[in-house]
Amino acid sequence: MKRRQVIYSPEAANDLERLYDYIVGSAGVARADAWLMRIESHCQSFDMAAERGTLRNDIRPGLRVSSFGRRMTLAFTVAPTQVIFLRLFYAGADWEAAFPSD
Repeated sequence: MKRRQVIYSPEAANDLERLYDYIVGSAGVARADAWLMRIESHCQSFDMAAERGTLRNDIRPGLRVSSFGRRMTLAFTVAPTQVIFLRLFYAGADWEAAFPSD
């Protein structure tokens, strides 16, 4: 299997930051730290066998979506040497609306 570098777009990094702030506000810093560590560990696991999830060329060429737990949708693309997380959506957010068709 080919190993790829896992990176986050600025929007995905912002999604993580907002999620962290939300969890801190509702459950505290310890819970937010643990949750974020789990999410980041899951995303990092895409370095191997990155072609997971569902390919959604109907929304954007090369877009793949996968889930984390029952509460998150991960939107990403796979390049020859990278997995790029474009957005990370929490709790039923309308992720399809974030990728308007041209």
